[in-house]
Amino acid sequence: MREGGCLCGGVRYRVTGALRDVWACHCSQCRRTSGNFVAATACKTEQFELLAGNTLKWFASSPGAERAFCNTCGGNLFWRPAGGKSISIMAGTLDAPTGLRIGTHVFVGDKSDFYDINDDAEKHQSWPGAQ
Repeated sequence: MREGGCLCGGVRYRVTGALRDVWACHCSQCRRTSGNFVAATACKTEQFELLAGNTLKWFASSPGAERAFCNTCGGNLFWRPAGGKSISIMAGTLDAPTGLRIGTHVFVGDKSDFYDINDDAEKHQSWPGAQ
């Protein structure tokens, strides 16, 4: 079981199942919502529980997907596809220690120019399976 939340504590959550390795997403939407690439893990929707969410705000960021943030501190928290069976969780919002590592980079061709990707994790030009 893992827990996490935003900076101000207005949003708290619990995950009761396994978490996926972290995926680093370098797409322009993730960069604009976070100020950098996004590092996110994921779990099955039924293994996710919102403990506190009075400040949680969902935003339809593109057709078929939405993102969630805290409307008090601005914390970037979640991403989910419409009708999906999982929820992506920004890895930095998990209480430490997480025990997680970056396993995959996606949309590497969209990355910004101020950093390099130098690790041994898998790298994909788009979403895996969409290539």
